[in-house]
Amino acid sequence: MSASNPPKKISLAYQYGGNYRSGWLAYLPESWLPYVQLARLSPPVGLFLIYFPHLFGLLLAAIIQRSPPIQVVKSSGVLFAGSFFLSNAIHIWNDLIDAPLDAQVQRTCNRPIPRGAITKTAAFLFTLSQAVGASLLLFALPGEVLHNALYSVPGIIGWTYYPYAKRHTYWTQTVLGFCLSWGIVMGSLSLGLVPYVLETGFVNTSVLSLFVGSTLWTMIYDSVYAFQDLEDDVKANIGSMAVLFKYRIKPVFWLILSLMSTALILIGQINNFNFPFYVVSVGGATISLAVMVANINLKDSLSCWWWFSTGFWYAGGAIAGGLLFEYVQRAIG
Repeated sequence: MSASNPPKKISLAYQYGGNYRSGWLAYLPESWLPYVQLARLSPPVGLFLIYFPHLFGLLLAAIIQRSPPIQVVKSSGVLFAGSFFLSNAIHIWNDLIDAPLDAQVQRTCNRPIPRGAITKTAAFLFTLSQAVGASLLLFALPGEVLHNALYSVPGIIGWTYYPYAKRHTYWTQTVLGFCLSWGIVMGSLSLGLVPYVLETGFVNTSVLSLFVGSTLWTMIYDSVYAFQDLEDDVKANIGSMAVLFKYRIKPVFWLILSLMSTALILIGQINNFNFPFYVVSVGGATISLAVMVANINLKDSLSCWWWFSTGFWYAGGAIAGGLLFEYVQRAIG
């Protein structure tokens, strides 16, 4: 067995770990590999899981405010850059805090910190540098920097706490859903749409509905991800919805999926969206997730990884696609 070509049956142990390198990673200096693995840059699933909610919020704000296309494109670029640094920071932070637990799980024991490829001090400095990079993007958003920074605080608190959640609760995926969906708040803010006002108690119901729908979506796909490590997580007392419900979770998935679809429908009703939104966003996301829930083999780690790493593109792409279609339709209508 060569390090560059691991057999399929143990390939899950090389997720962001070990010395396995393929694609563009093969061209990087070996000393860079641990940093790329810490940041989850190959495959870049983590980056787009961060970016999708930001994009959802941006597109919703663009529709509501009829924002000019050039402003939408500019803001989407700023959000992507911010998502890049944020994704790096939170994944490194997560691995830093989780290192003792990762060492007990077969799939994650080869990650950079548990295998000794990078020190905790170096990892901390790396995550700090990425957090600074993400913070600097606040200057590129409209409005006062302090105002934007205050809106980012709940997300920062959530991301800081997230690695500890699995030690305190089985509902880790709900915590993650909150953290990821906070990108919707920042996405709407990137076009000047105020999602809520603490002083008056105002909450934009469209943003709230999208936030809830995104959180429910996260609860499904991240639970699928967690099933890869079910046996090891039970032994290590790591909390997750997978550990809580085990193989009885599919009815829970169906319930969450129905609630997610309802939240998306509500967005359309509030804003008088056109029929294509219901077909693309509501129908596309619902059907893609339904196919996943119906067909996934939760007892097969490879099946869980495939549906997670591939399936999220369909649901996330459908939600974004329907919102984009609505924006374009109104812009040219």
